[in-house]
Amino acid sequence: MNLSLKGFSQLVQDMGAALQSSSTALIDVSVGSVVRAIFEANASVVLWLQWLLLQVLQTTRASTSQGTDLDSWMLDFGQTRLPATPSTGIVTFSRFSSNLPATIPVGTTIKTADGSPSFSVTEDKTLSNWQSSSSGYLLPIGVSSTNLPIACAVSGSAGNVLAGTIIMIAASLPGIDQVSNASPLTNGADAESDIAFRARFQNYLASLSRATLTAVRNAIANVRQGLDVAVAENSTANGVAQIGSFAVVVDDGTGFPSSVLLSEVASAVDSVRPVGTTFSVSAPQVLIVNVSLTALISSAAANAATIASIQNYVSAYLNSLPIGRGASVTRVAQNAYLAGAAVENITAIQLNGGATDIVSAPFTVIKAGQIMVTTNDG
Repeated sequence: MNLSLKGFSQLVQDMGAALQSSSTALIDVSVGSVVRAIFEANASVVLWLQWLLLQVLQTTRASTSQGTDLDSWMLDFGQTRLPATPSTGIVTFSRFSSNLPATIPVGTTIKTADGSPSFSVTEDKTLSNWQSSSSGYLLPIGVSSTNLPIACAVSGSAGNVLAGTIIMIAASLPGIDQVSNASPLTNGADAESDIAFRARFQNYLASLSRATLTAVRNAIANVRQGLDVAVAENSTANGVAQIGSFAVVVDDGTGFPSSVLLSEVASAVDSVRPVGTTFSVSAPQVLIVNVSLTALISSAAANAATIASIQNYVSAYLNSLPIGRGASVTRVAQNAYLAGAAVENITAIQLNGGATDIVSAPFTVIKAGQIMVTTNDG
């Protein structure tokens, strides 16, 4: 409904007009008079009541409520806001001397140059140097470095730091001298925004009592933020045609979603799948794309920083491609130019050794490999 709102001056004028129309004599409503003071006091109270009404109307509608008010509104329908997720990635621990074994325990804290945010080493039992007895990773004699998984200590997009920014070991780590991240950290996401929450709720309502593709996608969207999903109807996970079956391929941005995530997605899909059908949930096939290009950089002084920026932008483009989307040579050039005004020209672009676009299979996702930038200083 549209409320007929009034301002302070309009309220005072209306009260004056009502009083004058009911009086047989002239009333002094000039500034400073007692009657004018009463009018202005009443107008202030009315403005406050008017504001309270607007607040009530705002918080009782999902389209206008915000923050915790929106959360409580959605909770009546069993919907909750998707939480923030921490960023993850790979770092390299190295040492100058490898004549003694060294252990890097799970939970080892490392930081960026400015000390914020901090990250910790996570457990991955599939790595060959994992030692269950010590709850850490072993660097044997003769091995000078190892790549280990880490996660940000704080959830949110602030943990998506650039390559080369994690360089500090926060606590004593005998036998280890350095740490660095060759690639940016990814997958860090802030808590679901109000706009995204409302949009997901609309999809939820639209999918109720419907075993449709929209219902399946909405069920998966309720599992976690940032999931890329491809659904193939009447098909198995291997791409073989099969009536009454559908395949779900899920990527969390890494190309290698965990078994825990795949199990959560399978449970969500099972709750809305059509009766009498079968389905599969699997990770995508990963196609690593190596890029080489030549950059004309106007300033030699900006060489190192510009090269790193080009690598970051090109890697971000490749890693953001959805399942089944190919990599474009011209898009690589477009993202390389984003590195700054010092980049005057990009030539000799090759993707996996060829000068043509990379075509991706239906259940395949592209991820960035080695980004080699050759400079031609201006």
